[in-house]
Amino acid sequence: NWRRPKTEIYYLFSLLENFLKMKLKQFHKNNIKLKILGEKKFSKKLNNLLIKSEKITKNNDRLQINLALNYGSKKEIVNAVNKIKNKKLKITEKNIANFLYTKNIPDPDMLIRTGNTTRLSNFLLWQISYTEIFFSKKLWPDFNEEDFIKLINKFKKIKRNYGEV
Repeated sequence: NWRRPKTEIYYLFSLLENFLKMKLKQFHKNNIKLKILGEKKFSKKLNNLLIKSEKITKNNDRLQINLALNYGSKKEIVNAVNKIKNKKLKITEKNIANFLYTKNIPDPDMLIRTGNTTRLSNFLLWQISYTEIFFSKKLWPDFNEEDFIKLINKFKKIKRNYGEV
């Protein structure tokens, strides 16, 4: 069971903190909403920054950036089913979707998995049923704009049928 070294994890979270500190005002100015998917169980400083970022940008509607942090799809689905059960509603696809962290967020058209890993890793399992999935050998944050543009161009060439024949 491979795990990143703690120093690397702290470094990656410091990158996130620095990014949010630098970009939060710009996000808000450009009408961009920031949504955190998952549980905010980090340092007090990072938790407060994540909460502040969501609060400041909550009414923005030009674009939405979703950050999946401390997120697990299986847990998300179990939480949704438990909420449905507690409200004594029928368990349906629509009700499950309405109680996911991603309620009111369109399912992704494209998923890019970096790090030379070809698995989904418990990520948006419900939401990616019709998503085009691309795998990159590069580790994040080495994945760059040029890599992204190449995958966007591949995506544009795909004829999508959303399960239809």
